[in-house]
Amino acid sequence: MKKLLFLLCAGLLCILAACGNSSDEEADASSEEGESELSGELEFYTSQPDVDAEQLVDAFNEKYPDVEVNIFRSGTEEVISKLNAESQAGSVVADVLLLADSVTFEGLKEADMLMEYNSPEAEAIPEEFVDADGTYTGTKMMATGIVINTDEVTEAPTSWDALVSDEGSDQVVMPSPLYSGAAAYNLGIFTRSDGFGWDFYEGIKANNPMITEGNGAVIENVASGQKNYGMIVDYLVARAASDGSPVELIYPEEGVPVITEPIGITADTEEAELAKAFVDFVLSEEGQALQAEIGYTPIREGVEAPYGLKSLDEIKTLSAPTDELYQNREADKGKFDELFSN
Repeated sequence: MKKLLFLLCAGLLCILAACGNSSDEEADASSEEGESELSGELEFYTSQPDVDAEQLVDAFNEKYPDVEVNIFRSGTEEVISKLNAESQAGSVVADVLLLADSVTFEGLKEADMLMEYNSPEAEAIPEEFVDADGTYTGTKMMATGIVINTDEVTEAPTSWDALVSDEGSDQVVMPSPLYSGAAAYNLGIFTRSDGFGWDFYEGIKANNPMITEGNGAVIENVASGQKNYGMIVDYLVARAASDGSPVELIYPEEGVPVITEPIGITADTEEAELAKAFVDFVLSEEGQALQAEIGYTPIREGVEAPYGLKSLDEIKTLSAPTDELYQNREADKGKFDELFSN
């Protein structure tokens, strides 16, 4: 009798276990279906290079194949101009924004153009890079340093003074803050940092620099040997060096400006669920690993920086209050334009 009872109990346990496994499998399948069930069209405005933006969207579409993501790409300042024009016309097209710096997003936030969304993935992002009101979150670390052509510059500089030195005469290239959000951020930082100020930019002006729209043209001119020195975001140098270009990235000893290329959702979006899914993906471990694979320093804790780049705790940073940078950005750009147009 005892043996019979034992066999009956064992059989019952097996049945219950099988039911439990079946329920778990159904739950997993339901979760996967929930992800793939998202469908629709998303408008993504970004200042990322075209190829990088396309890689990000392709990876997102592997997870959400029924979401069509349309990309508008330009320099941060031009993206903002387009966004403001849409807002004034009463019809903002963009759903998700991924642009250069927090200062840009502070402006959008003040204009009530961003939706509050506290992504669960933001819990793994350092608090200082997450907006307290949930309107934007940093996605990566991008420092601005000096790029040199190693065929032409035999002794690597250690200071920003290289851009104002005699050796830099007619040999400096830099992006314009009138087009590049990173350059606009750098302008605000340098002009408010001890040892730099507007004197730094006047010194660069005296060296007759080439002013380009964006950072991409900076690496092209230095890698080709047209110019020996450039002010540039770090990842482009690491990428060019890995491709065999004669370039080297310098993190000057005085410190470097750092931007985080935040992501946010527009307040007028009609595709909030799709937009949230996109933000979650970018901030997720998978999305951050993709950033490292592309060549950026991830902002998420636990995801390593790619070869050739330094993490935030390895560099000295230059900074200024975000509100001050935001309040003075247009005036700074106007003064830069006046200085370099003469």
